[in-house]
Amino acid sequence: MGRMIASRSTTAPAPSRTVRKAVVPAAGLGTRFLPATKATPKEMLPVVDKPAIQYVVEEAAAAGLDDILMVTGRHKRAIEDHFDHAFELEQALAAKGDTVRLDAVRDPARLADIHHIRQGDPLGLGHAVLCARHHVGDQPFAVLLGDDLIDPRETLLSRMLEVRERYAGSVVALMEVDPAQIHRYGCAAVEPAGEDGVVRVTGLVEKPAQGTAPSRYAVIGRYVLDPAVFHVLERTPPGRGGEIQLTDALQALAADGTVHGVVFDGLRYDTGDKADYLRTVVRLACTRPDLGPGFARWLREFVTELEESATGGRNGRRAA
Repeated sequence: MGRMIASRSTTAPAPSRTVRKAVVPAAGLGTRFLPATKATPKEMLPVVDKPAIQYVVEEAAAAGLDDILMVTGRHKRAIEDHFDHAFELEQALAAKGDTVRLDAVRDPARLADIHHIRQGDPLGLGHAVLCARHHVGDQPFAVLLGDDLIDPRETLLSRMLEVRERYAGSVVALMEVDPAQIHRYGCAAVEPAGEDGVVRVTGLVEKPAQGTAPSRYAVIGRYVLDPAVFHVLERTPPGRGGEIQLTDALQALAADGTVHGVVFDGLRYDTGDKADYLRTVVRLACTRPDLGPGFARWLREFVTELEESATGGRNGRRAA
């Protein structure tokens, strides 16, 4: 009897459903923060003592995403430098025995395997995601926007990865917002999915006109995307603002029933404009064990002095 020889399949292995890669779009011009962002990327503005983008990368790494692609633009070299080693600075801190600051300087480069690509022309979020196509390949991947910071104690991204594992397709993060504010966001039409906190997305509208939103569910800056989104994006024409909108591509996928949403009601911080940025800095500073107690105490005193000044108390004493 001849030997049995195992046949060798000529079919390519099926793509993995496990998500390991993340894309962080960071090519915007940051015009809302001028003149601060004339020479400094908006993503590098400090939130307490770390740039905003580091919070995003830490969130991705905490969820197990160890391969991160940053889609940047011209004048964004500071982002690359921040996530690289600074040998002279590290040597100086090591020589002083300052291990606390040395670890803080080294941490960004140790968070994940970080790559960079330039978008070239700022043609919208959809185009930025499309720039990641060759790096991502045919694997599912996460997209994290730098304007939305999720509190480190929350597990939104891990939850989204679980939903992707269970349902396949794409997953978006949703948050209920005041109907008067929904026009500032992408908005999702949804239906029940038979699971608490998870819905099926049946449609998406980018920044709907007042009174036309299909729901109160806003899409916030976290996505877990099926690679099928690339095929849709390459055929998606410019939409609102003359840009290629990721929302429009997800709308096409939602029509096939392959988009789910995770409803998030936890702590989210917005750094998209000056007022929200200032609120984010204050809120995160108050959560810090090394800064929070003293800062919160000063903040209460400051607010009291403001109120007294507004009502003419203490002879118009100025709050400082």
